[in-house]
Amino acid sequence: MPSKIEEIKLELESYQVETQEDLEGFRMQFIARKSVIGALFGEMKNVPAEERKQFGQEVNELKNLAQTKFQNHIEALANDNSSTETHADLTLPPTRSSFGSIHPLTATRQRFIEIFERIGFNVSSGPEIEDDWHNFTALNFPENHPAREMQDTFFIQKNPDIALRTHTSSVQVRVMENEKPPIRTLSPGRVFRNEAISARAHCVFHQMEGLYIDRGVSFADLKQTLYHFAKEMFGKDTKLRFRPSYFPFTEPSAEIDISCQICHGDGCNICKYTGWVEIGGSGMVDPNVLANCDIDPEVYTGFAFGMGIERITMLKHQINDLRLFTENDIRFLKQFSTL
Repeated sequence: MPSKIEEIKLELESYQVETQEDLEGFRMQFIARKSVIGALFGEMKNVPAEERKQFGQEVNELKNLAQTKFQNHIEALANDNSSTETHADLTLPPTRSSFGSIHPLTATRQRFIEIFERIGFNVSSGPEIEDDWHNFTALNFPENHPAREMQDTFFIQKNPDIALRTHTSSVQVRVMENEKPPIRTLSPGRVFRNEAISARAHCVFHQMEGLYIDRGVSFADLKQTLYHFAKEMFGKDTKLRFRPSYFPFTEPSAEIDISCQICHGDGCNICKYTGWVEIGGSGMVDPNVLANCDIDPEVYTGFAFGMGIERITMLKHQINDLRLFTENDIRFLKQFSTL
């Protein structure tokens, strides 16, 4: 048995540890419970009684030696790793890493807010799941209006008076209910309409709506505000025009057109060869809407407007397919890394 102890001691002394894998091998062979040294303790019962004390002392000494060696190997490996880090080659070129980019819709939203904040507008937000009052009734939608039909709006089945909002005008109602004029606010957000997805339409998209209420607000104020926006967003040479239209919550109402950013007014398939592209709707807030929100229409007037963020982004960057904004194609998004 003493020869076995000497044999293990020689193996222990000569065992080379240069890596973490070597260190684990050393531990399994000499330190672990089922190691060769652990097996020697199991042989204790086979040693004659008169030799058992001496045998036990020698095995314990071997065990202590193995543990000391193991700790020395740990420290040596740690020092080697520290030395490697300290003497890193600082002349090597850095590893190139790609940077993320702001989504084009987010960039357009930020630009919207930046333009209107400069002329006194703040930003308001509201819930995407709305009740009938805030989404329709307070905004002067009649009982039989098409927007109230299932084919146009995503209603919550358990409660027919609850739906995914169809516009961010619902946020404006909440602002008018909780604040007193003067009110000058933007309502950006995601909206939902039951439409087939195509290059020009989607069932989920984003709007930016604006509201200004005060004493003596006129249609001229609306026009000048939108002229300012168009030139800031698209450039000083951009032309703007208003066409009479109808919306339940504004009277009078007007569609907003800008000169086509693709052909610059010469005519192309994007503008259907008219030289003009619609960007949104606008008008003077209907007195019924003001009254529904406890604002006296005899004292206050206001204007409102709404635009699709996707539509503005498409025109600004000459993108011809709305679906690209939600497909998360890295090749597409990388083009906007400088936004």
